[in-house]
Amino acid sequence: MSNETLSRVLERLRHAQYLVTLTGAGISTHSGIPDFRSAESGLWEKFNPAEVANIYAFKHHPERFYEWIRPLAGTILGAQPNAAHLALAHMETAGKLKSVITQNIDMLHTRAGSKNVYEVHGHLREATCIHCFTVYPAEPYIKRFLESDLLPSCPKCGHALKPNVILFGEQLPAQALINARRESRLCDVMLVVGSSLEVYPAAELPLIAQQAGASLIFINLSETPVDSLAEIVIHEDVIEILPQLAAAFESE
Repeated sequence: MSNETLSRVLERLRHAQYLVTLTGAGISTHSGIPDFRSAESGLWEKFNPAEVANIYAFKHHPERFYEWIRPLAGTILGAQPNAAHLALAHMETAGKLKSVITQNIDMLHTRAGSKNVYEVHGHLREATCIHCFTVYPAEPYIKRFLESDLLPSCPKCGHALKPNVILFGEQLPAQALINARRESRLCDVMLVVGSSLEVYPAAELPLIAQQAGASLIFINLSETPVDSLAEIVIHEDVIEILPQLAAAFESE
């Protein structure tokens, strides 16, 4: 990023009264968590995600879902926040960032210390029984599955436990989406970080923000379908850019 572009971004952020960030898979790749769409992840190769990660398929064959998500679940449980996650947490602590809206299920924003986080695609923090709807902490069941292949099941009724991530055929979590849309309407600057902006309804959030009068700043390695809407577009690695922005506010 050129010094001129950095100055433009910092100037816009300094004058922001309500800064909100939307993050996607690109912020977590340096924590070892691949994009679902990357060939390296393997998540697209053995199975058709539209089939194994479909809520209707899960109810009949939960074992197929767990076999599909096995490599990702193990990676997420062992992952640590990277410099980009920490930078956003520091910006919140400094009073500059109001909230983080994320499409990621990896919980790394909360692990990094961010407080106001809205996970619009769910998370692996909890799992819910598909029969009696009892909610449990997910990690012990997922770890046991990874170690022994024992399918996560409800201690009460024996039916499968579904991690609280959004599968094909499910609605996004209502309260998280309501909060995300509210934050999008309230913000005067939205910083979009590491998102391809191809998955709806999360991809509509920058449009909501812009229609409410907010400026958009995109930081993403590749182009998005709506780059033309942004005031500033930076096609660079978020792990290089966000720490620079956080450091600038910490020094003020």
